[in-house]
Amino acid sequence: MYKGSCLCGSIQFVLKGGVVDPIYCHCSLCRKASGSAFATNGFINEADFELTDVKSSLTYYESSQDKRKYFCSICGTPIYSANAANPDKLRIRLGVFDTDIEERPISHNFITSKANWEDLGANLPRYEKHEPSRK
Repeated sequence: MYKGSCLCGSIQFVLKGGVVDPIYCHCSLCRKASGSAFATNGFINEADFELTDVKSSLTYYESSQDKRKYFCSICGTPIYSANAANPDKLRIRLGVFDTDIEERPISHNFITSKANWEDLGANLPRYEKHEPSRK
């Protein structure tokens, strides 16, 4: 079981399952949403995710049709994203976990969109788009 929260603590969660195929995403949307060189994301089962929002601060931005990015309206912490085409899976930001997780990133994705100042120093496979295991 994993626990996590936003920066201000208004949003807290428990994840009863694991994180599947975490990756470093260098696409321009993830860079903008994270304000960094990349976002570190992994998939979770929605049924394993229990969220508590004590100040009703969870809000979302619809980044494209049927795709929402959820974040805290108080502190701005990105929490997860959801896709209506696959409602049983959520994509969570690994930086929101308060407990250590066992899973490790498997790849750098969308490297042709990477920030020009990022050197991809990690020794991981690199792909033009999604990792081959993604369906």
